[in-house]
Amino acid sequence: MRLELLSIALAGSALCIGQTPRKPNVVIIITDDQGYGDLSFTGNPHLKTPAIDRFAKESVRMSNFYVCPVSAPTRSGVMTGRYSLRTGVHDTYNGGAIMAGNEITIAEILKEAGYITGIFGKWHLGDNYPSRPVDQGFDESIVHLGGGMGQAGDITTYFKGDRSYFDPVLWHNGKQQGYTGYCSDIFAEQAAEFIEKNQSSPFLCYLSFNAPHTPLQVPDKYYELFKNIDPSSGFEKDKYPWMRMSDQDKEDARKVYAMVTNIDENVGKILKKLDDLKLSRNTLVIFMTDNGPQQNRYVAGMRGLKGSVYRGGIRVPFYIRYPALFKGDTDIAANTAYIDIMPTVAEICHAELPKDRIIDGRNMLTLINGNTTGWEERLLFFYWTRKYPELYNNIALHKGNFKIVGNTDFDAGIEEFELFNIAQDPNERENLIKEKRDIATTLKKDLDLCYNELISSPNLISQPGIAIGNKNENPVILNRNDADGERGIWDQEEIYGKWKVTISEGTYNIKFRFLKPVKANGQMVLETGTIINRMTNVENDTDIIEMKNVHFSDMDCDFTPFYSAGSKSIFPFWVEIEKINTRF
Repeated sequence: MRLELLSIALAGSALCIGQTPRKPNVVIIITDDQGYGDLSFTGNPHLKTPAIDRFAKESVRMSNFYVCPVSAPTRSGVMTGRYSLRTGVHDTYNGGAIMAGNEITIAEILKEAGYITGIFGKWHLGDNYPSRPVDQGFDESIVHLGGGMGQAGDITTYFKGDRSYFDPVLWHNGKQQGYTGYCSDIFAEQAAEFIEKNQSSPFLCYLSFNAPHTPLQVPDKYYELFKNIDPSSGFEKDKYPWMRMSDQDKEDARKVYAMVTNIDENVGKILKKLDDLKLSRNTLVIFMTDNGPQQNRYVAGMRGLKGSVYRGGIRVPFYIRYPALFKGDTDIAANTAYIDIMPTVAEICHAELPKDRIIDGRNMLTLINGNTTGWEERLLFFYWTRKYPELYNNIALHKGNFKIVGNTDFDAGIEEFELFNIAQDPNERENLIKEKRDIATTLKKDLDLCYNELISSPNLISQPGIAIGNKNENPVILNRNDADGERGIWDQEEIYGKWKVTISEGTYNIKFRFLKPVKANGQMVLETGTIINRMTNVENDTDIIEMKNVHFSDMDCDFTPFYSAGSKSIFPFWVEIEKINTRF
């Protein structure tokens, strides 16, 4: 069974509201760890999100819109229209959040169609060439590294601790640059400037907030709005047996709601900028989030949180507005997904989808125009486990009204699975596996076919390495988010780690930065394939060790550094590699 789901052409079909004056601008707004219930529009009794609420009322609302249970896989699908495993993305760290450089992104196809492209905020698909935004079609890029600011992968904000969201050093077109203010405000301000600067040309603005992801940091004036609320009140907890909030959950919810309030203000500023520039009619605007909430809080009664394949982890708000082409204030109930964004934008913007690869997504404009053909039994695959997918562990397939869920062993019988009729049981409370065994058995066969096809993806099996000694990035900084080795590499000192790299022949200076000073009289060791370089003259306690004039031949290999001191083997926090004979 092939997963290829090609866009349905609309050539010759009538448009809902006349013809567009020129190619539309595109604004995609995505937030981080904001669940379905984190809006007043979706029934949250504690939040007021007037800007997003107003936008939702003006939009077509995909009421059964799905994403991946975690961030990087969702973002790779938004960028490519493909299931994340096809792109090589299979984790949020552990080296699994690097999208293959041979993927073709929405920015690249729009750039080819004459668009100016910009990203502001979170990328989370690789921090080195050839996977950075500047390598994947974005003309303007202001981003943080890794999966989140203040996290181990983001070397410029990690050391700021509980102030990592304030006055950050970000990466502007691949170079470090300091900014003043709160991160969400910075990203929205830079996006607004990009829109104003490029108002005369068609543009793609990808505004990708890192909030309300942890660490939960927000200006005091927003927190003050929620510091005295009880986030567990205001809805009927007894209807949702999985909804129990600890004191920590409640405090986290207060901070999240404060961060969402700030996001709402910034979304309002972007929409106002479009209005002020008289661009709103001819601008396609999308608002969505990347997965369910990380912490227990209101999620409209659904089961599951971030990381789960139950609906609470994968169903998110999705609003799309384009006044020049279609009317808003409409709900569409068909099952749609993050992989549908690229085919939809390509159709509306008259951009060409790549023809040399499978595009898993579908063109949602057919639904907006009232054509549901092919959508009734549309198949969607979901999974989430660390490192790589695990057979039948937190894995699901949704087809039509029915969804099969596996939270069991690799050799489990069909009775160990769960089956839900989502149309009748949207909160996934009634397991129908015994009553509808035949349906479950058929869906499991589809699940097996999807799983086996996706884990055989070339970019997953043979992930390209980070390019070392390439003219497009020199020096290269290898960070913890992209390090492989032991499971769960984060900011530990004694852990085995490595990076998969492609080295160009040349002479290099290498700087190893450690989280804490290492003790003198140890040995710095660097393994690159069959080549081992060892340095024993470390005379003082230090957090930086340098190897100079190291020669490498062309090679694809694991780059494995460690400092050996007694019984300890300490992995660097990050590594800087600079080619010094600059003939590329």
